Amino acid sequence: MNRSLVTGLVVGAAVVTAGAALGGLDMFDRKPKYADVLNVEPISETTRTPRQECNEQVVTRQKPVKDDKRIAGSVVGAVVGGVLGSQVGSGSGRDVATVAGAAAGGYAGNKVQQRVQNNATYQTTETKCQTVYDESQKVIGYDVKYRLGDETHTVRMDEKPGDRIPVVDGELVLHQG
Repeated sequence: MNRSLVTGLVVGAAVVTAGAALGGLDMFDRKPKYADVLNVEPISETTRTPRQECNEQVVTRQKPVKDDKRIAGSVVGAVVGGVLGSQVGSGSGRDVATVAGAAAGGYAGNKVQQRVQNNATYQTTETKCQTVYDESQKVIGYDVKYRLGDETHTVRMDEKPGDRIPVVDGELVLHQG
């Protein structure tokens, strides 16, 4: 084979290979390859979860009243008052004193029984429950402010970006596939 032919083939192959390599570099494409991230704001969602919170409390209750008209206190007071009234005076004055003592004793016995009943209490322990809410925050996305060329835009992304976002054919590549 002719030496100049071999040299020509080698030089031609080198030129073709170099041309293909330069074509792959896309030297004439002036479009930006990345958008610069200017600001990232996390978007959060609040979740409220209800739960029961219970505790034991000491409670004071009034004992049930067996004689709500306080008849026993009135009768005992009337008897005691009548006996004491009968000790005063003589004749018809004694009868008046007995009746007056019985009336006053009945009233006083009624009031004494009322006071005793009102103060008759007992303590018990009761469980008191209430619903309380636990709150938790979860990041659901990011509002990203970026600059592409001379323009500034905002986009919502599922994942937090780095300092730059890739751009293909003038569009952001938001998901790595």
